[in-house]
Amino acid sequence: MKLESALFQKSYLYFIVFFLFVLAAFWLTYFTKIFDQENYRMHAHGMALILWCFMLIAQAYLISTKRNVIHKRVGKFSYLLVPLIIFTTVDLLKYRLHEVPALGTMDFFFIALVVNVLIAFVIFYGLAIFYRRKSALHARFMICTVFPMFTPVTDRIIHIYFPSVLPYLYTIEGHPIAPVAGFLMADLIIIGLVIWDWRSHQRWNVFPFALIVLLLYHYSVLNFYKFQFWRSFSSWFIRG
Repeated sequence: MKLESALFQKSYLYFIVFFLFVLAAFWLTYFTKIFDQENYRMHAHGMALILWCFMLIAQAYLISTKRNVIHKRVGKFSYLLVPLIIFTTVDLLKYRLHEVPALGTMDFFFIALVVNVLIAFVIFYGLAIFYRRKSALHARFMICTVFPMFTPVTDRIIHIYFPSVLPYLYTIEGHPIAPVAGFLMADLIIIGLVIWDWRSHQRWNVFPFALIVLLLYHYSVLNFYKFQFWRSFSSWFIRG
């Protein structure tokens, strides 16, 4: 039961570390320029995701301190928060691209990066809620909701603090694609969790499935922009 113990007793520490990276990533581009934002959209989107991070930390801490009743009550807030995350993300995406006269390759790439990550996030969250009465599965799927959030953090950290890395990254039409670093980091961590879960508990369900979902997402981001079906969908999605 060592894995179970780590998931329930220490996961809030991992979520805190992730949130510290969030602060580092957005400190210069958002938090120090909080009054310079163009309109409400960035604030609404940012607040929704910050609340999600706080909720992950709080929920994991409540479980570690055996406050299960409060944990369940707080968890119901996610029924409002997740739709808010989806709405504010889509609203911000459409706002950024709705005035672009003709969508280009990087726009199609960016739409896949944003829209398809929401699908991955909703899959993990939906399964966490579906298995809310099976604590081991619920905890694992909730942990997986963090992985789709890696690239907004890693992209900014690379661009702000490690720009010298950019020339060595995969490119699309000459543009360095920073998300590949976040993709690789998420995949490696999940592979580690797959091995850890199997060795500790002979469990072979959640993390391998999560890895498949993320790999499909990564493939879509790096390839869908090439296909006409995605270009047609993207144009309809943004103009609709």
